[in-house]
Amino acid sequence: MKVAVLSGKGGAGKTMVAANLAAAAKRATYIDCDVEEPNGRLFLPPNGVQTEEVHTFLPAFDKEKCTGCKTCVKLCRFHALIYIKEKPKVFSEVCHSCGLCEMACPQKAISLAAKTVGIVESGRFDSVIVHTGILNPGEASGIPVIRAAMEQAGEGLTIIDGPPGSACSVMECVSHADVCLLVAEATAFGFHNFTMVHELASLLGKPCYVVINKEDSPYEPLEAYCKEKNLPVVLRIPFRKEFAKLTAEGKLLCRESPEGSALFSRLLHKLGGDLR
Repeated sequence: MKVAVLSGKGGAGKTMVAANLAAAAKRATYIDCDVEEPNGRLFLPPNGVQTEEVHTFLPAFDKEKCTGCKTCVKLCRFHALIYIKEKPKVFSEVCHSCGLCEMACPQKAISLAAKTVGIVESGRFDSVIVHTGILNPGEASGIPVIRAAMEQAGEGLTIIDGPPGSACSVMECVSHADVCLLVAEATAFGFHNFTMVHELASLLGKPCYVVINKEDSPYEPLEAYCKEKNLPVVLRIPFRKEFAKLTAEGKLLCRESPEGSALFSRLLHKLGGDLR
């Protein structure tokens, strides 16, 4: 079972929920796909870390063979190629490494050259297998790193800690998941972004469950939305100074707080029990 833990905005508590859920399950695989700012390893610091580079492939041109026919430019549906001042130019930010330009070049002047865009770190925290995708600074898309990290998904329970928001990188995480766990804040701002990530998961046909974090009192628009959309609220995490302190210190609520342990045991049970 693959559970994507998502939130419409940063700071809602997504990683805290994902890490605690993995730890409460005891035997699980945790994959941090928030590749621009991965911090799940603060809660689940892995031992025996091994690193694997992640590459994309960009077209490289043989100047001796290229005749400037512009076939590659015309066929690139991502508009990643232009021909300027009698030289081909690649916009790496929008190239999808599809390889069509290489196949279509009548002069065989194009080859694909590897470019490192990030790494995946793999290790173990107790009985939790931890994989962390890390995007190199300045790269435009984290999707290649997310895909490489998702290749490490094991059998049993896999927790996917997705990026915040509802962009393409979130869509990539949702596409790999069996269910989505949406972490919401009981505020107007949190609710607005929550509805967007729920719409994305719904468009991809994924069943969704809701965790309301830092709740001091019910936020009626959120309650009404969940009722209207038949979204089960499987956990309500109360606003607690103790919880904020433990989380800020990178500690697991399910291990450091009796109340936190009970909360995440309940969440695990509602998601299907201890899937070991």
